[in-house]
Amino acid sequence: MVERCDIVLKPNLMEAKNRTKQEVLVKTNEYIIKEDLKKLGLGKKYYVKTYGCQMNEHDTENIKAILEDMSFKETENYEDADFILLNTCAIRENVHNKVFGMIGRIKHLKEKKPHIIAGICGCMAQEEVVVNKILEKYKWLDIVFGTHNIHNLPNILSRSLEKKELEIEVLSIEGNVIENLPAKRDSKYKAWINIMYGCDKFCTYCIVPYTRGKQRSRKPEFIIEEIQQLISENYKEVTLLGQNVNAYGKDLDIDYTMANLLEEVAKTGIERVRFVTSHPWDFSDEMIEVIKNNKNIMPYIHLPLQSGSDRILKLMGRRYTKQTYLELYKKIKTALPYSSITTDIIVGFPGETEEDFNETLDVVKECKYDSAFTFIFSPRVGTPAANMDDNVSLEKKNNRLHKLNELVNSYAKEANDKYLGKIVPVLIEGISEKDKNKLVGYTDTMKLVNVIGDVSNVGKIVDVEITEAKTWSLDGKIK
Repeated sequence: MVERCDIVLKPNLMEAKNRTKQEVLVKTNEYIIKEDLKKLGLGKKYYVKTYGCQMNEHDTENIKAILEDMSFKETENYEDADFILLNTCAIRENVHNKVFGMIGRIKHLKEKKPHIIAGICGCMAQEEVVVNKILEKYKWLDIVFGTHNIHNLPNILSRSLEKKELEIEVLSIEGNVIENLPAKRDSKYKAWINIMYGCDKFCTYCIVPYTRGKQRSRKPEFIIEEIQQLISENYKEVTLLGQNVNAYGKDLDIDYTMANLLEEVAKTGIERVRFVTSHPWDFSDEMIEVIKNNKNIMPYIHLPLQSGSDRILKLMGRRYTKQTYLELYKKIKTALPYSSITTDIIVGFPGETEEDFNETLDVVKECKYDSAFTFIFSPRVGTPAANMDDNVSLEKKNNRLHKLNELVNSYAKEANDKYLGKIVPVLIEGISEKDKNKLVGYTDTMKLVNVIGDVSNVGKIVDVEITEAKTWSLDGKIK
């Protein structure tokens, strides 16, 4: 059972690890705001800062809509806010440090403005060590809630204001599926769509299965209905989200896979379909075929490698080998030669030798990724890898990361150079923040493009001629 104290409902790491055959409930009427809470934020401003992945970004879109249902208005400056909320990520230690650094800044602000309400939510809130630290050093915070009960934010906030003390409500459960949450989307042209929640892979370094619960897929009819609504609102692009989207449908009681969902989403007629994040273990031939046969499924695949060493992959619990990964990569590139493929790589995993690291470099040299997200191993409390003998010095880790990044950057530039002089479709998303005289958008292969063109093109998919290639972006002009 979850631990209930006088003022808190705390997370429990061991319970968060549990996986049973308990039925996942689909709850369509869970989000209800009482009439007296609809005016709670009247005349007040809110500020939400988001850390981490696309799932967190979409959670923030839900949170913002809920707060506006309570009459709060958004501000982009936390110093002007009456309610400050940090939506957190638990993947790496540096994010932890950034969050606690921000909490320190909020404390100073709250000393000047005692009326400010402040809290944290998201994956860090699901960690025992974090909540214990809050109870020890940051009891001046007002609310803490996790990933399973975003819909209950109005009641959590109301209780904190009523009692004038820290209110912690974090559920260490396998999880259900909450439908019909509102969303204040960041874009008018592209949208995040959750297709599943949680993860059952339990890679030895990853805290996500503990913070997000077990793998549970949304029913396809809810997903399709959401996309059809977005089409009616003139959205051009959707990105299907999940911790491991390729495993979509495996937990449903119907014969329905990610390949089936991709095909059905493509048939809605939405102009662009993307999906993240994939696990190589579940990437099927049927998925590749569906992507190949549907022009509105974008030729962009994020395919995390993590390591090129079979020994390290086994220690990571990844359940594929260097060889099977490369076979999958080649299958995708053969079927989709125009596609761009990106990846994630961890260096300095406990026990990683120079030979192990060189095997990772060998895979990078063979795949020549369009780009890669590279990280030094960060131990997460409660995961098996945190108890492994971390015998790689920080100096070696930094040297390996530098060497890897140099190689990744060279291939990123090489990949971008191939676009010079070509005409490619770009969804123009807005005016560039760095140069107000230019527009900014993304190609079908997820390349960032700074574009010379009229502002009337914002929100449209237009043909752009690429005039300059840089390591991380392209320049072009509308044809």
